[in-house]
Amino acid sequence: MKIFPNSFFGSPIRTSSPLISGRVILFSLMLSGILISGCQNTSPSVDISSEDTFAYLEWEISDFEKAYSSGELTVEKVVSSYLKRIETLDHNGPEIRSVLEINPDAITIAKELDSLLKEGIRKGPLHGIPVLLKDNIDTHDRMHTTAGSRALAGSQPLQDSFVAQKLREAGAVILGKANLSEWANFRGEMSSSGWSGLGGQTKNPYILDRNPCGSSAGSGAAVSANFAVMAIGTETNGSIVCPSTANGIVGIKPTVGLISRSGVIPISYTQDTPGPMTRTVRDGAISLGTMIGLDSRDDKTSASEGKYHTDYTVFLKADGLKGKKIGWLQDKSGVNYKVDALMEQAIAYMESQGAEIIPIQQISASNSGSHSFQVMLFEYKDGLNSYFKSLGDQAPVKSLEELIEFNKGDSIELKHYNQKYLEMAQEKGDLNSPEYVEALEKLRINSQDEGIDKVLVEFDLDAIVAPTGSPAWKTDWTNGDSYHLGSSSPAAHAGYPSITVPMGMIDDLPVGISFFSTAWSEPVLLEVAYSFEQGTKARRAPRFLEGSGR
Repeated sequence: MKIFPNSFFGSPIRTSSPLISGRVILFSLMLSGILISGCQNTSPSVDISSEDTFAYLEWEISDFEKAYSSGELTVEKVVSSYLKRIETLDHNGPEIRSVLEINPDAITIAKELDSLLKEGIRKGPLHGIPVLLKDNIDTHDRMHTTAGSRALAGSQPLQDSFVAQKLREAGAVILGKANLSEWANFRGEMSSSGWSGLGGQTKNPYILDRNPCGSSAGSGAAVSANFAVMAIGTETNGSIVCPSTANGIVGIKPTVGLISRSGVIPISYTQDTPGPMTRTVRDGAISLGTMIGLDSRDDKTSASEGKYHTDYTVFLKADGLKGKKIGWLQDKSGVNYKVDALMEQAIAYMESQGAEIIPIQQISASNSGSHSFQVMLFEYKDGLNSYFKSLGDQAPVKSLEELIEFNKGDSIELKHYNQKYLEMAQEKGDLNSPEYVEALEKLRINSQDEGIDKVLVEFDLDAIVAPTGSPAWKTDWTNGDSYHLGSSSPAAHAGYPSITVPMGMIDDLPVGISFFSTAWSEPVLLEVAYSFEQGTKARRAPRFLEGSGR
């Protein structure tokens, strides 16, 4: 979770832009190769990817499925290769530090899956696929679930999260746990995304002194660096889409309630959701379909009944942009001219594919951000205390109050930033508080009724599009994160879905584009995201460039 500055507020108005009239010319230039990225490459020419001999570099789920079916590969061989790559490049070499813990049973699981293949049995769509879980997602095995906090070092949950259970049922091999911004980046002020007391600082695999962004930082960096085929992140506001844009991958933040949060260390009951992080939209769609379902431990999932799909790949259409009416959110135009240039290219491409683009300036007339923050504080206290209780007698800390006291006495936890958000949450009352009830209702009205839903109806839109963010900044433990722009807040506040895909490169750093819409609109978002991805092929594998230092 990360609270983006200058969130999107205000009511939508139809505008004309002097840039729009030039988009046909712009697209022609893009096709001729004059406009390839926002700027020329400037980083040192240490290109690991050009020398990368990893056998499964940029492989997709379908590649492994074919190789397993033909007998060309075994799951054991694949898992062993990924574990070796993690050891070589993540724990050593460039030392990305995206993987916090390796599953000691990964090879055993791989062998079991190979035995099933020999019997002609395929467990599900993810049979033999190496997956990483963000380390705030419970697994009931020999791994730990810590949120990156030294206070939860060694903590072993009493049961699998719903997500872990569904992934196992689908045949996935959980390789390990991904590093994250401690407590999903809702602990204190001036934090550095990707830093945790247990895991240290995750690096951006494109340029090593750059930040991986968002609390699912390890998940994003690991998938981009080919340490796994996919990873599962979580988002409250920005923590799937931001690390996805910064690490050049696809991130799907589903409608809240499409995927159960049971067994996920919480921030906000209203806004939290797990979601897949992959290198392609197709892999994201496959992954999404394996994790849905009703869960009695998370009553938000009851609203998904009749609205979810077990196979989202049926919505992947190369011409998915044709006939779509898409609102172009422009309230961040002018913040970064390099991002603007990429966005102009993207808009030109979508129009060339038959989409109608409608410029809009704002989403909501009211400040949803302040209401969201209050809701998070109340729900954080309630959610953390409930989670600690779920750990039983073995819980390392048994309350938010104990966690705060632990951090005060630890030599590392408060070394770089404080725990103000934990302390603010501790001061809140329970969920019957009139302050909470009022903030929750105002958040719903402003973000949904008077927000995204109002814009969609007013302009008869299928979706809204905006740049996901700006290029990754240099990691800075003194001053914390340095965001310039972001578009996660409208969908995050509303609990609505958002999909980000790579849009282009700026100075060796990737930038993504986000598509979002109303509740349960994952099918249409997958249509447009897949169509855009297939037509632009903007992803570039990272090269682990050294950068210029901090």
